Amino acid sequence: MCRIRMIFLLSLLVFPLTTFSRSSSLPAHIAPPGEKLIIVDPNIHVWGAYTPDGTLIHSGMATAGSYWCRDLHRRCRTKAGTFRIYSLGGPRCISHRFPLPRGGAPMPFCMYFNGNQALHGSYEVVNGNISHGCVRLHVNDARWLRYDFVEGPNSSNHYRGTRVIIRAY
Repeated sequence: MCRIRMIFLLSLLVFPLTTFSRSSSLPAHIAPPGEKLIIVDPNIHVWGAYTPDGTLIHSGMATAGSYWCRDLHRRCRTKAGTFRIYSLGGPRCISHRFPLPRGGAPMPFCMYFNGNQALHGSYEVVNGNISHGCVRLHVNDARWLRYDFVEGPNSSNHYRGTRVIIRAY
């Protein structure tokens, strides 16, 4: 056991953890976007936060919108495309629509990017797509994104919020 632990510790010197994605499905480096960037891939159920120079600094599991929502009688996939965070919430953020008919579902640390779609914390993050269109993240990941990474719009200088890319299903 001690020899295995020593090999692991030595490997950290040669291959620091920062060079690898926590979710090996996302690249550790991308072409420099020139700004902070969040990528969500609903096919592999992951998200990643990239620095302006294209370095992945944090990633985790993501649960996007379902193919079909029985309560809505329609598709509810998260819309693919490039968006900007336009509204930020705190730990008490809730859905004003779900569950039907009155809402109230917890969405801690919500970060709206497209209409009623948001990145937010949840205790129901699974390796699949089961939401009504939002992107569910583990609560600690959503808290980190909200307070340590994401920037919202600033009306005084017309700054646009952090860019979010939702890859196509």
